[in-house]
Amino acid sequence: MSSIQLKELTKVYEMGTTQVVAVDHLNLEIPSGAMLAITGASGSGKSTLLNILGCLDLPSSGEYWWRGAEISQASEAERARIRNESIGFVFQSFHLIGRSTALENVMLPMLYAERADAKSQAEMLLEKVGLADRKNHLPTELSGGQQQRVAIARALANDPSMIIADEPTGALDSRTGEEMIEILLNLHAEGRTIILVTHEPAIAARCPSEVHLRDGKIDHQR
Repeated sequence: MSSIQLKELTKVYEMGTTQVVAVDHLNLEIPSGAMLAITGASGSGKSTLLNILGCLDLPSSGEYWWRGAEISQASEAERARIRNESIGFVFQSFHLIGRSTALENVMLPMLYAERADAKSQAEMLLEKVGLADRKNHLPTELSGGQQQRVAIARALANDPSMIIADEPTGALDSRTGEEMIEILLNLHAEGRTIILVTHEPAIAARCPSEVHLRDGKIDHQR
């Protein structure tokens, strides 16, 4: 069963008197528990598609079905609920809070959810990504790879069914990037849906499935 279905999905941006079609009548099914790489040149629509899949943006037209519910026109409150309960985000630039420790960064989504076990759960997640001994360090005291591990732990805070990763290895050296992909592969093996954008063919090749975008359309897929 597909957890995600996109039907004629289109996103158009108004830039003055010009219309830019970022996603163009795209049709796609993503099964529950899939690991999908989204590839394509800059400007092909990858980030726009990822933002819609992550309920950060709405399409201009078409349908986005999530677990049997049509959410293309969902309210901001409903999309926020889905993001908080079901989706974890990992970004190229980490987006950690500089004045907060690794532990505090991971705890943050759980504090928003008013979870009493936030501290113990955050400690467990940092151990899961191999950073139990760095929990009291600030982001500036961590390497790029360690910061991305903290970001992954934070993405797992509320036990999401889907992880959205936008160029998760883009700011890392090749060895550390490989370590990040191994973590994502392990999360996929646990049954989570993983959707990641990457410019790197070697990273895309590690994913069981891939869609390549060109001008907002699927150019090819495997």
